[in-house]
Amino acid sequence: MNPRYLIDTNLLIYPLDARDPKKQKKAAEVLLRLAQEGRAALPVQALSEFASVALRRLSPPLEAEPVRLEIERLMLAFPVLPLTAPVVLEALRGVAQHHLSYYDAQVWATARLYQVPVVLSEDFAMGAVLEGVRFVNPLEQKL
Repeated sequence: MNPRYLIDTNLLIYPLDARDPKKQKKAAEVLLRLAQEGRAALPVQALSEFASVALRRLSPPLEAEPVRLEIERLMLAFPVLPLTAPVVLEALRGVAQHHLSYYDAQVWATARLYQVPVVLSEDFAMGAVLEGVRFVNPLEQKL
């Protein structure tokens, strides 16, 4: 399977975050459509960040068991791309050459090395392209 989209953490968190009902609804719709179409993957980093945010920053924070169940559900819905040593090295190159923060660079590096052409995230300039990887905010742009 060659996914077309790589899903960043923020898109995973919004369906559980009632503080912004508009984003909550839109993110849930986007994830459902992507899961049904089978065109997206998750970097393992997104699952780790999801757990951290859900346990500490959601209001109210979730307990560990519901977080574990949600991660299992995500793993059934989307293939998970592993974090490897080459991804770490490529991320460091992204920091040096493209001035990305390390964790944003790691998402970019995962997409680049696994040949996923589009990253779905709010964290990058909309429509930006870095070495063949395009960044799209699915809450603002149609896929």
